[in-house]
Amino acid sequence: MQTPSRFVLFVLASSLATAEHPRLAVDLDTSNPDLMVEVIVKVKAGAQERSLEKMRSHGAHHLASLDLIESQLVRVRAGDLEQLAGDPDVEHIAPNRQVESTKYYGGPDYGWMVTQGFTSIGSTLPYDGTGIGIAVLDSGISALPDLRNAAGVSRIVYSQDFTGSKSATDNHGHGTMVAGVLAGNGSQSKLPDTTYLMRGTATNANLIAFKVLNDRGVGTDSAVINAIARAISLKAKYNIRVINLSLGRPIASSYVHDPLCQAVKQAWDAGIVVVVAAGNQGRNNTKNTNGYGTIASPANSPYVITVGAYNTSSTLPMGDDKMTSYSSKGPTNIDHIVKPDLVAPGNRILSLRVKNSYLDKEYEENIVPSAAYSASGNNGNGNAAYFQLSGTSFAAPAVSGAAALLIQKNPSLTPDQVKAILMKTASRLPQGTSTAVDPHSGTQYRMTNDIFTVGAGLLNVSSALGSQELLTGSAMSPTAVYNVSSGVSLQFPTGSGIVWGTGIVWGTGIVWGTNTLQTNGIVWGTGIVWGTSTNAGFGIVWGTGIVWGTGFAAAELENVAINGEN
Repeated sequence: MQTPSRFVLFVLASSLATAEHPRLAVDLDTSNPDLMVEVIVKVKAGAQERSLEKMRSHGAHHLASLDLIESQLVRVRAGDLEQLAGDPDVEHIAPNRQVESTKYYGGPDYGWMVTQGFTSIGSTLPYDGTGIGIAVLDSGISALPDLRNAAGVSRIVYSQDFTGSKSATDNHGHGTMVAGVLAGNGSQSKLPDTTYLMRGTATNANLIAFKVLNDRGVGTDSAVINAIARAISLKAKYNIRVINLSLGRPIASSYVHDPLCQAVKQAWDAGIVVVVAAGNQGRNNTKNTNGYGTIASPANSPYVITVGAYNTSSTLPMGDDKMTSYSSKGPTNIDHIVKPDLVAPGNRILSLRVKNSYLDKEYEENIVPSAAYSASGNNGNGNAAYFQLSGTSFAAPAVSGAAALLIQKNPSLTPDQVKAILMKTASRLPQGTSTAVDPHSGTQYRMTNDIFTVGAGLLNVSSALGSQELLTGSAMSPTAVYNVSSGVSLQFPTGSGIVWGTGIVWGTGIVWGTNTLQTNGIVWGTGIVWGTSTNAGFGIVWGTGIVWGTGFAAAELENVAINGEN
């Protein structure tokens, strides 16, 4: 399979011998015509069987049908791609791209307390996600005590492997951490002398565990697409209303042609809220963009809720809170969609530990000493129940949990209504800049609270649950448009109805606030972010025909996520 190694640089598109056929994705490497590659072939409606026979006539080996997006997964010689793309039944051919998890103990994160407006660990919300099914597409979920209900029964109601390992067991540890942020009830920290409670948002929601990442935290587009299709098919049986995707990969084509984006739209249209981590490339300045234009796929879809990572500074008061430097920023590559949609705590997040997992062995220093949640606890690692990591992977499930609470309160809510409520009720973040330091390298980074960094603001669960509005229409994220004379403005979807179209939410600045969006629709801060048109990074973000995002190192994602920042 043609996939880059986890710790090897993704090769820049300009350095590859790529096919020039318009139906071929730009990151398909044809430099070695005899190399067998796995590709996802999108075909016209009704042409599945006919086109599959023609693919076989071109020497293609059929691997799987991706019916959700009317596509076929095949293995074929790179030298035959041009001929395959010439078939009039073929709409687009993309590689079966690799996806990865987006992820130092530095004290309590207070994430759930900050977003829920609590000042003590004994506080509770009137909703806990009871009856709502949340599909977690990750490395699997281990059945730990914090994921049981009051009767002691596991809330993981269904598990399935899509990696070919024939086991849905979480041997990596990432998926279980995500599940803890989403739905952990803190039972292993509920001791008589508890000093800090480690819990999630939807503490009684049911979990559907789809293993799409292997034991090293790596998967493929096809595995994610098949899992999304399975979630849709099981929606009624398990009341699956939310999908959490704390994973991603670089963008290589418009969301219109991206197989992952096509799949998440199918879930959205089926009535399932899809929440996606923005990615951890905010520090990437290899193209002089200061980390702008680094949103991952499928977080670039205008339909989904894209979540960036916020830093509580390991304190409960919000006065010292700030954005993380590694959280990927918009606008999205190629389409210039305004992302992220909002942010949630994601720095040094405490959640469930899977003993002897890949993360547990590789990053033993991230095991949270039991003294952190029990004054009389054993400081040894053997009995420790929790782990600490950083990344947008752990911001996304906080929002997924909030979506479950909203749906428990009002089961008739559509995904668009959930998205609109969460964005409109988000806490506004002050205009200005802040700095962060990587504790490992000592490097200092500077962040600006603009629309492409913080979106609508910080998740506010209590305010969202208190909202009485039921907005109608589409909640598609708008597009950022650059004009040399007026700067950057927002273009809203046509026919989007009362949510965006009339300006009730977007146009008046209610969503982003007047400090971010001026009354004339021009986005604030473009001069600070990109400088003048002579800035090298400006042309990368706003230039045409540039495939940005295929050249960064996969290793950076992991390192940032593990270390976190001060």
